[in-house]
This record gives sequence, C-alpha cells and structure tokens, in this order.
Amino acid sequence: MRRRKRLALGALGLALAAAIFLVPTIWFTPWRIDDYYARVFIEYALRHPMLLTGLGILDGTPVHFFAGDLDDFSVTFARREARFLDRQIQILHRYRTDRMSESQRLSYQVLDWFLTDQQRGNRFLFYDYPVNQLFGMQSALPDFMMNTHPLRRPRDAEDYVKRLARFGVAYDQVIEGLRLRERMRVIPPRFVLREVSAEMKSFRRVPADSNPLVRTFAARIDTMPGLTRGERARLERRVADEVRRTVHPAYDRLIAACAHLEAVASEDDGVWKLPNGDAYYDQCLRSNTTTDLPADTIHVLGLREVARLQAEMKEILARHGYPTRDLAATMIQLAGEPRFHYPPGDSGRTRILADYQAIIDEANRRVAPLFGVRPGFGVEVKRVPAFREATAPAAYYQPASIGGERPGIFFVNLRDPAETSRLGMPTTAYHEAIPGHHFQLTIAQQLKGMPFFRRIIPFTAYVEGWGLYAERVALENGFHRDAYDSLGALQAELFRAVRLVVDTGIHRKRWTREQAIDYMMRTTGMREKEVTTEVERYIVNPGQACAYKVGQLKILELRQRAMDRLGPGFDLKRFHDVVLTNGALPLTLLEQVVDEWIAAESRRAATERGG
Repeated sequence: MRRRKRLALGALGLALAAAIFLVPTIWFTPWRIDDYYARVFIEYALRHPMLLTGLGILDGTPVHFFAGDLDDFSVTFARREARFLDRQIQILHRYRTDRMSESQRLSYQVLDWFLTDQQRGNRFLFYDYPVNQLFGMQSALPDFMMNTHPLRRPRDAEDYVKRLARFGVAYDQVIEGLRLRERMRVIPPRFVLREVSAEMKSFRRVPADSNPLVRTFAARIDTMPGLTRGERARLERRVADEVRRTVHPAYDRLIAACAHLEAVASEDDGVWKLPNGDAYYDQCLRSNTTTDLPADTIHVLGLREVARLQAEMKEILARHGYPTRDLAATMIQLAGEPRFHYPPGDSGRTRILADYQAIIDEANRRVAPLFGVRPGFGVEVKRVPAFREATAPAAYYQPASIGGERPGIFFVNLRDPAETSRLGMPTTAYHEAIPGHHFQLTIAQQLKGMPFFRRIIPFTAYVEGWGLYAERVALENGFHRDAYDSLGALQAELFRAVRLVVDTGIHRKRWTREQAIDYMMRTTGMREKEVTTEVERYIVNPGQACAYKVGQLKILELRQRAMDRLGPGFDLKRFHDVVLTNGALPLTLLEQVVDEWIAAESRRAATERGG
C-alpha cells in the first residue's frame, strides 16, 4: 500500500514537473531560450507545409501529415503571420542576455535581428509582386511539385495528387492578394504582367495529358518500388484528371486577373512609384544588405567597383592583343568567337551539363587546402525545367534536403545553348556550387550544437556575398585554366558591381527599364537578352541585387583585417571555417564573430610564443 502511494506521489510529482516545464514551453515563455528557439521554428514550420517538404526532415516518417497540403497564401494568413511575429519579438526580449553563453547570445542576436527586420518589413506587407516573371506563384507552384515534392514511395504519389487538387484554392488566394494590392496601388509594371501572362498561356495551352506536371510525375514514378505498371498508369491518369479539373481552371482565373491588371498598370519600373516607395526601397536595401548603407552610397560604391574591374579586364585584353578603348564591344567580339560556344540543340545541351559537372568535380578536388570543413555530400547539375526557361536566370542553386535524401542541385538554363559561353562557365559553377552556395548552405545545414533556425535562416548579403567571394577565391588560387577564364571571372564580378548602379538607378534615381538595359550592356559587354532578364529581375526584387557585392566586400574587408592583425599566423583555412560554421549572419554580426576569432587567435599565438 505504502509502495503504491509512493509510486502515485512520484507519478504526480513527475506530472507536475512536466506541466511546469511544458506549459510555458508550449503556450507562454519557455524556461530555456533554446526551447523557445525550437518552439518558434516548429510553430512556423507547421504552418508552412511546403517549407517542411523542402527541408525534407520528416519525409518518410509517420509524422507526414503535411505532405498533401500547400501553404496558405491568403491575405488573412499574411496578417496573422505579422501578428505572430510581433508576439515572438515580445517573448524574445524577455530573456536576459547577460546570463547567456557566448553561443546562446549570438543565437539571440541573430534571431532578434531577423525578427526585427521582418517586423519593420511588415509596414510594407503587401508591397511585393506575388505574380512576376522571376519567382512568381504561377511558376513557383509547378516548380515545387516537379523538383521539390518527393516521389520515392507510393504515399508520395498520393500526396502529389492531393496537392494538385489544392492549386485552385492557392491561386484564388493569390488573386485575392492581387486585388488588395490593386486597391493599395501596388501593381507591377506592365511588362511584368505581359510576360507572366504569356508564360501562363503557354503552360495552359498544353493538353492535360502532356502537361509538365504530368510528364514529370510519370518519369519520376517510372521505377518507383512498390508500384505495379497498372498502378502507375492509374496514378498518371489521376494526375492528368486533376490538371484538367483543377489546375487548368485555376490558371484561367489567374490569367484573367493579370489581364485586368495589365490594363490598369503603368510603364514605370521602380518602386519609387508606390505609396511611400522611397521608404519601402530603404527597407529592401537594409533587409537585403543587412547594413544601413543608403541608396546613394551604394550607387557610388558600384561606380567605383565598375571602374576598378574594367581596368583589370583591359589589362588582360591588352596583353593578348585585343583593343581596349571600347570594353563592351571587345567583350562582345571575344564572346562571339566559335571556340567559346557550343553546338545548337540537344547535343550542345548535353555537353554543357557534362562540362559544368567536370568543372565542379575539379573544383571539389582543388579546395582541399583552403577549407577545413566540407559538405557531407555532393551537388548535381540539372537543366532548368523547360516551362521556366524563358524567364529564368542563367543558373541557380537549390539546396539539398536536410538529411541529404535530395542532393544539392545546380540548375542551368539551356533554353538556347548559344547563350552559354565557356568564358563564364567556371565562375558560374564556383558561385553556385563549389566552393559557393553548395558549400555555404550545406555546411550550415549540417552544423551541430546550435538552434535549428541558425542552420536555415536566410541573410542575402551573407549567402550571396559568400557566393561572390567564392568566385574570388577560385580566381586567387588558380582554379581557372587560362587568361580567358580569368577574364570571364572579372566580367562576372563586374556584372555584380553594375548591379549596385542599376538597382539603385531604377528604384531611387528613376531610371527606366530601357536606361538600365542600355547602361548594363555598354558597361559589361553582355548580350541584350541576358541583360534584359537581369534588369527585369531587379525591377521585381528591389534591393536583392545589391546584396552580392556588399556582402563580398565585407568578407574581403574582414579577411584583410585578419591578415593585417595576425600576420604570419593568419590561416586562410581557419578563416573560412569561422565564416562558414556559424550559419548565415547579418554582416554586422559576421564582423563581430570574425573580430572575436581574431582576438582569440592573437591570444593563442601569444600563449604559444610565451610557452
């Protein structure tokens, strides 16, 4: 009897202890800040099933309830998310940083910067263009289904069908948001709506049975274990039926909504045209660069970098007998030489993919002396889905799933093999794959001993700054085969410097789309088609293009500071490790981390000398 009583009292004590711990952890302010970090991420992720799929952390587990859902794109949900953000900042600020470890304090600072930045951005909650030619919902949803939704087991195939059935709701929510923005006078430039409408009509006119959503599905389940041939055929019919019943009508409604907006849109391109447009652009710059640099300062910085890089390019050209008076004309002439081009058609496409893979494999061998920490798995090269090629950038990287079930993918736009020049391929591969985004993003995902949000949180200036810095590392360390590859590397960096000028030109100095295209062509020697795609990108994503150069220059500045202060004791491998093993950071916090590392290295060197 006494024993049962003791057990009962013990069980009651455990229950009370659990309640004392769990109640604040789940509903109020968790006792430990690490529990708060976990709760914030879990709460956010559970409301974003597409994020959970992209991370891949629950794929194939019993906790797979989200896999047939799409995100909520409604106006109501966006406003609810803004209120959630306000609440999280209030909770975060209740914790005392003076009681935290150094690692905890950094996590606090990272989350505080991110949430506060998002909160400032909520003043402009509906200032974006949810339908646009670069990453709009009209292409993002099909792209997600074809490239991110897993198809490794029969249940995945069922969830694919369920998600297609939700396209109608998703696009109706997008249309609701477009109508709200119209009332706010937030309407994309007319050319954006014209291009998006053409893309959607092209997608829509393909018969359901031949739609990319169906063809890709059929190819991906062709060898799926656990499915008979008859079951695969039935699933393909269900996907085609859902495209016919739900997806096509949803596109019809979105096409009609964009046709209406096109009729009322203006030809003005910069966000200066929006209500409080200058303040919105200031926020875009701050959020993307993670600095307080004003637009005019960034513009002048860009002009200075343009002049420096053009001088370096002219020096190489002069050494090889090319005229340098008109850099753009010379680069166009050089790029037109047959030795730098691929044959047309699928034979050229096949060779481009193979050559990119060879460049990446070679880079992976050459980085060994430069990096202590390396990704746990490789990167694959794939073609941009055909339905996206017309408006997609030349190349981009898609991170691997957290567990590595889906590898990192370097996507290459092969709409026309003639657009791919051998001059620029090495640098593109170094930026997007190794040692660029694949290294940075994959290493971040694999970090141990820090809150999960630190492994996935995005800071554009850090991420893209690292990609551009990786190009410089390759150039400095002899990755390029000859002077022409080096020239391609400098042209790529010049292209990023020009972005500082063009982005601020469009959104602060009121340049037109045509002015921006003309300046970029005259300055870089890039082709009109490529330049047009880029300029149109800056128009729908203000401030983002400035992050690359600003981030790269900060990393280079910190590296030089470390070299100056540590002298012969500077170790490039250790510098790279400290930059990469803290996850993405705002540039102010990256500077703090590097300064602390420099101080620690100095103390270590002094101790060794004293010993």
